[in-house]
Amino acid sequence: MRLLKTTLLAIVLSFSVASCSTEDTAAIEEANYAIDLNLAQETDWAMAEEILVLVNEHRATLGLAAIKKDQQYASAYAVDHTKYMIDLEEINHDNFHYRTEALKGQGAEKVGENVAFGYTDAQTVVTAWLNSDGHRRAIEGDFTHSGFGIIPNDRGTYYFTQLFYKR
Repeated sequence: MRLLKTTLLAIVLSFSVASCSTEDTAAIEEANYAIDLNLAQETDWAMAEEILVLVNEHRATLGLAAIKKDQQYASAYAVDHTKYMIDLEEINHDNFHYRTEALKGQGAEKVGENVAFGYTDAQTVVTAWLNSDGHRRAIEGDFTHSGFGIIPNDRGTYYFTQLFYKR
């Protein structure tokens, strides 16, 4: 019995000594959201501009404010996610919570996301998004800014991530 108490005390002490302080935890969490802003330059900005024009034209028909282009954080995270989808060869919203928290750390109040692949131009991808209830809600949502990750894979098939956020 005495050995059991000594062992339990040693276990409790080792957990107490090994635990992180709140400062350590905050530094770890903050570091987890770091991103190379140079990633934003890897997007196809010509197509991104066309998509943004089409999205804003649609929003104007509904009396909604135009969305501004974000060529920094939102686009870096969008490119990062697009590269992830290309690696998997599938579209998804994996780790969306990560992108959301990262953008909230940059001042975003809320975040939305559209993804796609296989479209060859801005008009067809925006039309597809507008024909999908969930994607249309993001386009028509209460957002102020958008970042883009538009990249072809090695066979020339485009993958798209459009991040929306409200600041």
